[in-house]
Amino acid sequence: MAFAPQFTVTARLLRELEAIAALQARIAASTVQVAWTPQLAKDSRQRGAHASTAIEGNPLTLEEVRALEGGAALPVHTERSRREVLNYFAGLRWVEKRARQKRPVTHEDVFRLHSLLAEGVMDQGEAGRYRTIAVRVGPHRPPAPDLVSGLMRELLDWWNGPSAEWPPVLTSAILHYQFEDIHPFADGNGRVGRMLALWELYRRGFDTHHIFSIDEFYWEDRSRYYAGLAAVPKAGGDLTAWLEYTTEGLRVTLERVWLRVQQFAAKAGPKKTLLRPSQERLLQLLRDKPGGLTPAEIWAALDVTKQGAAHILAPLLKAKLVKRTGTRKSGRYLLA
Repeated sequence: MAFAPQFTVTARLLRELEAIAALQARIAASTVQVAWTPQLAKDSRQRGAHASTAIEGNPLTLEEVRALEGGAALPVHTERSRREVLNYFAGLRWVEKRARQKRPVTHEDVFRLHSLLAEGVMDQGEAGRYRTIAVRVGPHRPPAPDLVSGLMRELLDWWNGPSAEWPPVLTSAILHYQFEDIHPFADGNGRVGRMLALWELYRRGFDTHHIFSIDEFYWEDRSRYYAGLAAVPKAGGDLTAWLEYTTEGLRVTLERVWLRVQQFAAKAGPKKTLLRPSQERLLQLLRDKPGGLTPAEIWAALDVTKQGAAHILAPLLKAKLVKRTGTRKSGRYLLA
């Protein structure tokens, strides 16, 4: 049986979608030629890591998450708390790369994402494999284990096909709910479901700069988040209320992003940096390589000469978007 989500496009839902579209356009216009977009993306990445793991009970504060990504040791907390956050960063990097590949999402992709997010932090089950046990989530009893693979196949078929008929704002929320309802893994479903929703927004081009995370909205009122998920079965599977809630969350998130955009712009002053495609490509490469790239790796990746790479790098170094460690010949270039 094919998966076919049930919902009604209400007046409230339309208002939220219109507000989201206006905010998205405003933010996109402001981030086309700015030097601080990487800092905004970094801020969003750290906020997302904190919020998504905190929803599941991780005790690390946002400041500690920021320090952890920077390589700081946090001896006062358990290894599990640290691992959960580092796993989130690894999963997000993988999704950012995978979202740029225009091919269908497979079971193996979902397994890989779960492995990255859940490895070493599961209370039961095995990372990267659908569950073989019955589970219970509060009053909700997810489908029996022998039904999981088939239900996930139906969801992936919908995601790779009919979902394209609807805006990504809606399909990401539908994907999020349906994944949680199936609850395909023994543990770690919440983090994976929220990451899949983000993946859908990335692969559909909704957040090309990766500068927001709706997980903050969910974390700030977890009881409402869980109530929203629990309300769908009570409504006979109708997703309308869930979509109204998630679009509200996305609208609130984008309002906050717009304020952060203005704050970053004020700190940066009136000077702007217009990025050429080759420079945008290099920044993306450096985002995917936290350890940085050598000059030779940059030449090869961009298919340019040594002199060409220097012309690409010079404005980025001047704008403090990129920094160099070591010497000019043997050093490495990293995001600032």
